[in-house]
Amino acid sequence: MSANPLAPSWLSVPDDANALVPTVWSQNASRSADGEITVAGVTASELARQYGTPLFVVDEADVKDRARGIRESFDREFARIGGTAKVYYAGKAFLSVEVARWMNDAGLNIDVCSGGELAVALAAGVDPARLGLHGNNKSLAEIDRSVGLGIGAIVLDSLIEIERVADAASRHGRVQPVRLRINSGVHASTHEYLATAREDQKFGIPLAEAADVVARIRSHASLRFLGLHSHIGSQIFEADGFAEAARRLFAVHAELLADGPVPELNLGGGFGIAYTSVDKALPIDEIAVRFADIVAEEAAAHSVDVPVIAIEPGRAIIGPSTFTLYEVGTIKDVVVSLDDDTTAVRKYVSVDGGMSDNIRPALYGADYSARIAGRVSDAEAALVRVAGKHCESGDLVVLSEYLPGDVTPGDLLAVPATGAYCWSLASNYNYLGRPPVVAVRDGAVRTLIRGETEEDLLRRDAGLDAS
Repeated sequence: MSANPLAPSWLSVPDDANALVPTVWSQNASRSADGEITVAGVTASELARQYGTPLFVVDEADVKDRARGIRESFDREFARIGGTAKVYYAGKAFLSVEVARWMNDAGLNIDVCSGGELAVALAAGVDPARLGLHGNNKSLAEIDRSVGLGIGAIVLDSLIEIERVADAASRHGRVQPVRLRINSGVHASTHEYLATAREDQKFGIPLAEAADVVARIRSHASLRFLGLHSHIGSQIFEADGFAEAARRLFAVHAELLADGPVPELNLGGGFGIAYTSVDKALPIDEIAVRFADIVAEEAAAHSVDVPVIAIEPGRAIIGPSTFTLYEVGTIKDVVVSLDDDTTAVRKYVSVDGGMSDNIRPALYGADYSARIAGRVSDAEAALVRVAGKHCESGDLVVLSEYLPGDVTPGDLLAVPATGAYCWSLASNYNYLGRPPVVAVRDGAVRTLIRGETEEDLLRRDAGLDAS
């Protein structure tokens, strides 16, 4: 069939609208002999029967393999150049007690950005020394608690935070390790809101001011300067930006060594993942090789030792491991007038979740894929838009996709690559409870986070206490 003129230019009509694109789905997702999507041997229909929909389904072995693989790749490549690397899991992408344990067991450190994320990591038994505290507006209470616990690193984001962290460390009788977040000026090839090294934004300080700010950090006996921190953005598919950021940072890193030790350099990360068939994410092994080569080259160019390199892969660990399972509610064919006075049909497929469990399409215009999960079909593919059930016209889960044209109410629909920034950004808009999160491994399912019920939502309403 020919492409629907309403489809974006990147979206091709698939040869098989039932097929799972391997780069988009987790390693243990497949279709069973009877056509159902399964993960680690458990079918979509069984998951829906046990836990309802919407439901976040985590391929546990996939998460653990990705975490271990990233650590091993960076360990190997930095050993090759005579250095070491620290890998930080992004708690903000998705965090639960069990996931924090998985990351800890895989040898990863964990970044936290709030008192709540810190509490989850601590409840998982993670050593505070393996944690880093991020954020542009850490509260005094968050700083005090982190310093008192002996957190491994605090990323200083402003001049004000230097004094706040130094004061807390003095009160606790500690010397607190800190990094300084720098705006390198390197612009990542990503969405405006995901590019975090631009000059006109809330994170970090300009690179030109680094020397003066580091001198101010070093003036406090209660602080230990670890090194510079850079994060050029998220969902990045190429290494050129990292290379340029490293060049700029190493020049300043070398200058700072003249006045004291600079044992580390954090080059950030934010590695991209595939959400659609056209997304081409760099393999982790290749990323590790490129990072190590860049660091070795710059260290040699400035005649300095290779520092300990910290990286933050972001969504690359948890993002591809998870899909969201929905049930289709209503179907609506919408006739759209085109500029050439012809028309085309877009099929709206509405599901029982939406922007309350995945705000990214509305927030970033993020693209996702979808597949009918409970069956296969030989019906001709139709262009669909997967919509949520919320009272917003922008409540769209998948902006454009081809599905079998006989998609129908009651079908199960799976949207892959929802492990990062979906549940963690979830809300109770329209008073929907946030969905449960389950992990599947070797044919067994267990709950990571229980779904919210109406009773949970009402329990917080103080008006009931007054009635």
